[in-house]
Amino acid sequence: MTNTPWKTDNWLTSQWNFAPEVISEINFPEKIQIHDITLRDGEQQTGVAFNYDDKIRIAEALAEAGVHRIEAGMPVVSKDDARVVADLAKRNLGPEIFSFARCMVDDVKRAVDSGVSGVVMEVPSSQHLIELGYRWEFERAVELSIESTKFAHENGLKVVFFPIDFTRSELTWVLDLIEKVGSEGHMDALALVDTMGATSIHAMPYFVKAVKDRIKVPLEAHFHQDFGLGIANTLMAVSMGVDVIHSTVLGLGERAGNVPMEETVMALKTLYNKDIGIKTEKLKALSDLVRDISGVAVASNRPIVGDDLFNVESGIIANWLLNCGYEHQTELFPFRPSLVGQKEPEIVIGKGSGIDSIKDRLNRFQINADDKQAMDILMAIKDWGLIHKKLMTDDEFRTIVEKTIG
Repeated sequence: MTNTPWKTDNWLTSQWNFAPEVISEINFPEKIQIHDITLRDGEQQTGVAFNYDDKIRIAEALAEAGVHRIEAGMPVVSKDDARVVADLAKRNLGPEIFSFARCMVDDVKRAVDSGVSGVVMEVPSSQHLIELGYRWEFERAVELSIESTKFAHENGLKVVFFPIDFTRSELTWVLDLIEKVGSEGHMDALALVDTMGATSIHAMPYFVKAVKDRIKVPLEAHFHQDFGLGIANTLMAVSMGVDVIHSTVLGLGERAGNVPMEETVMALKTLYNKDIGIKTEKLKALSDLVRDISGVAVASNRPIVGDDLFNVESGIIANWLLNCGYEHQTELFPFRPSLVGQKEPEIVIGKGSGIDSIKDRLNRFQINADDKQAMDILMAIKDWGLIHKKLMTDDEFRTIVEKTIG
């Protein structure tokens, strides 16, 4: 850790993040891995469908970004999914390739046949979901879990046990279930699954500690964003020793989505000085690829990867940028755009512009105007902005100038 981990050439965050009283409560594992689930859980977002070529392109981009593990899909879903999983398992992309399966031996056989190194195995783990959603007898869920996890282990697969709806179950009851599966079946790791994103940040430490006290295998965090708390809960879990993060590009996933990789990785890097090996300069291109393939709309001001994130319209912020210069970008932004593959900051023209932005644009186009003329142009631009409700192109700016001062 540097002497000023909150202030580097690439970011400027709060020094309070590293106060002794704060960091004494943090216990990060030595190694944190990203288990990307874009190809499986991400595709479960309503209206999203990836074909074979889409999934291969995304997997290649994930590998280029340095993702540690890729959950390639669920072979039992379709022939196309089975083909993707098998082909990715054969290729030496770099990341470890996992598949997803129900706790059923036939599902595990498909995973074994595909050649993956590991399998994430799901089973309902809340009493109400078992009874109402699956309409199973409890004993059936336990028996299937024991039989299938044991079979997966015997066939050389790493087993991540994945209890669906973990956080809405009665804690002692569900830990009894997990212990039974672990002792009579097999698990190499346990996923802490907040299927409905229904856990508060204050409950997360209680949850993690309770599980660690009884289950002595590595833990993985799989949280959803239904209340927008998935990232915060993931950071909390990792700070308590959980060492694998399940995430998707752009937070794609069921309902409100999964934890977005780009925001989680950047929070670890800049707020905690925890570099987990992801090539952050690839994040913008990766997110753009997934956006274009999935057809999902991405807010222009989305954290880390939004298209307009480093466009400056506000007059006061434009003034700061002009005064500080581009070499001091972190006075205006918490991190440099180049750190995540974004373009350099740009002063744009719109209703929110100030006089310094107008003068800067006039100078760029070598247009002479006195202070009164510049102010007249600014007022005309504000009127234009109220009518059109968008940023102004260079041609539209020139037109306003010509109409205003000739």
